[in-house]
This record gives sequence, structure tokens and C-alpha cells, in this order.
Amino acid sequence: MTRISDFLGLQRSTVGLLGMVVLVGMGERMAERFLPIYIIALGGGALAIGLLQAMDNFLSALYSFPGGYLSDRIGTKRSLLVFNLVAMAGFALVILIPAWQAVVAGAVLFISWSAISLPATMSLIYKVLPQNKRTMGVSMHSLVRRIPMALGPLVGGVFIAVWGERDGVRLAFGAALAMAVAALLLQQRMIEDDRPDRTTSDDSCDLKPEKNPVKIFRLMNPAMKGLLVSDILIRFCEQIPYAFVVVWAMKTIAEPVSAVQFGLLTTIEMATAVLVYIPVAYLADRSAKKPFVLITFIFFTLFPLVLLYSRSLEWLVAAFILRGLKEFGEPTRKSLIMDLSPDSCKAGMFGLYYLIRDVVVSFAAFGGAFLWQISPETNLVTAFIFGIIATAGFAVFGKDSVGSMTQDTRSHTKSG
Repeated sequence: MTRISDFLGLQRSTVGLLGMVVLVGMGERMAERFLPIYIIALGGGALAIGLLQAMDNFLSALYSFPGGYLSDRIGTKRSLLVFNLVAMAGFALVILIPAWQAVVAGAVLFISWSAISLPATMSLIYKVLPQNKRTMGVSMHSLVRRIPMALGPLVGGVFIAVWGERDGVRLAFGAALAMAVAALLLQQRMIEDDRPDRTTSDDSCDLKPEKNPVKIFRLMNPAMKGLLVSDILIRFCEQIPYAFVVVWAMKTIAEPVSAVQFGLLTTIEMATAVLVYIPVAYLADRSAKKPFVLITFIFFTLFPLVLLYSRSLEWLVAAFILRGLKEFGEPTRKSLIMDLSPDSCKAGMFGLYYLIRDVVVSFAAFGGAFLWQISPETNLVTAFIFGIIATAGFAVFGKDSVGSMTQDTRSHTKSG
């Protein structure tokens, strides 16, 4: 068991972290995946769905940097406590007020959990694991996140089948609130206190965490800037149709699927992702990371094209297997971001990366609603075109991490 734990990068703090991810994620995914259907049931339309998805990206961006700053400032354990309490308030708002406007308002709060907690999570993994296990640690986090992503929509689909589209989703949010309480207790018990030590200095960051994102941006490695541009374009490919995938499958195609069947499709997607995480992490920790990220971009690009021709459950199964494969190099990409970040402000730099990326991508998500109103086919083809641009750009201009990232960043800082 010790050898298995060491191979998978499991320690007390990471086990507590992964348990929290399962509990909060399970509750969130039981309801969040069906929010477009819930909004329609409450009287909202395509623009309300587009607004929700655009807000998801925009607020995730805004929350990422303060989430990273707070983690650098007070430590992962304390910051996660704050993040969970905010998400719980959002769940409660949706439960108490059955209106699509309340869903949007509650999302302002519960969207924050994934966005704010991610920089803190990545920082904790990099603090407690050795260098040759960090991609494995990030991959274990991504793998465990997919457990609730796989099972949550399936359970949520059962809730809708039994209690209907309105009451089923509200009950799912009730379960989410209960699981968030359990996660809060678990994380505070298992995760070790990591109050930051301000007694040592670093050439690339001040003793106190930097609050000014412009100053942190100046420390960004050129290789990370190139990755950021490609990542923004590939997220256009993902987010333009993202909120409408469930609408395509349950409302648009010639042979629509049920809520339970859509939950099963999501389970298939996540199971596919889980199967590739560990072998890819093992290889990526021992070789260059760029090829794995490039393969991921290719899968991102192909999904909207395959979805366009998926008009029945059988073809949707194939499309969602492909969608699961797009997670092939996602942990590797996150690990590459952390490699390219200064040692003393990794969470802050990670948060800034997501701040820039998701602010830009939020416009694509909202624009997807207008494209959908033209036609669903226009939406999917436009997404495919953005994927081609992103993949080709990263193939030609994308860089890999070379040598010590701390040394690279310091030399970059001193030279400009």
C-alpha cells in the first residue's frame, strides 16, 4: 500500500483534498449539469442559458486570481474553508427561490468553488509532492474530479426522472448543500495547516503575496504566454457549444435522449478520461509535456464536428467518448503552468493565468447563444474552426518547460 501511495502521490493532505473534491463535486454536478434544462423549465430562454455560461467563465476568471492570492496569503486550508462557505450560500439560494434569476444569482456564489479553489489546490500539490510526482498529483486531482462528474449527472438524471425538471434539480441542490458541509468538516480535519512562511525571500516575488496582477504578469514566462494564447483559442472551441450540448442531445436531434441517458453519456465521458489520466501522468513526468497538450487540443477540436453528425444515442456515445479523450493532457497542461510559475507565488500566477484566459473566453460562451439562435449547426462549425486555429498555432509556436523553471523565471525577470 505504501508503494501504491507513493506511486500515486498520495499523502494525508492530498487525501483530504481529494475527499473534499469528491464530496463538493458530487453535489455540484448532480444539479449544475442540468441547469440549462432547469432554466427552461423556469421560463428562461437561450439568452438566459448563454448568460449563465458566459457568467460561469467570466466569474471563474475574476475569482481565480483572488483565490490564488488568498491561498498565498493565508494558506490552502484556511482559504478552502472560505471557498466552501461561499459555495454553500449559493446552493441555499437556488433551493429557497425557484426562479431562473435566482439560479443566475446563486451561480455567482457556487461557481466560485471550482474557480477559487483550483489555484489553492495546485499550490498544495506542488508544496507537498516531489518534482517527479507533481504531474501525477495533478492527474490524481483531475481523475478524482471526474468521479463526481461521471456519477453526479447520472444521479441528477434520476432525480429529474422521479421528481421532474423543477423539483428534481432543487432536491439535487439540497444534496449538494449537505455534501458541501461534509466536505468542509473533512478538509479541516485532514489537510495540514500551511500558513505561509514569510521569513525567506525569493528574487521573483516579494515577501508578501503580490496583489497587483500587472506586476505578476511581468513575471510570466514567455512560454506560458504562448500557452495562454493557444489555450484561449481552444477554449473558444469548447465553450461556444458547451452550454448547448445538453440541449442538442435532449431537445434538438431527431432522436432525443432522456435525462437519465444524458447522465449516462456524461458517465461514459468521465470514465474515458479516468482511464487515460494515470498512464499519461506517468509518461509526462518523464518526458516533454508539449506533445500531450497538443494531442488534447486535437480532441477538443474534433468534438463539435463529431457532435454535429451525432443524431441518436449510439452516435452520441461515440461523441462523448471523444469528449472524454480531450482530458488526455489537461493535467499535463496544468502541471506545465505550475512549472513555468515562480516558486513563491505559484498560486497567484496560476490564478492570473486563469483570470486572463476565462475573461476572454467568457465572451465566446455568451456569443455561442447568438450563434445557436442562427442555427445549432452554425454554433458547432464555428467552434470547430476555432479548434483548428488553436491546434495549428500551438503545434507551430508552443513551447515546453526546459530545465529549472525557477532559474528560467529568475533570469527572465532580471533581463526584462
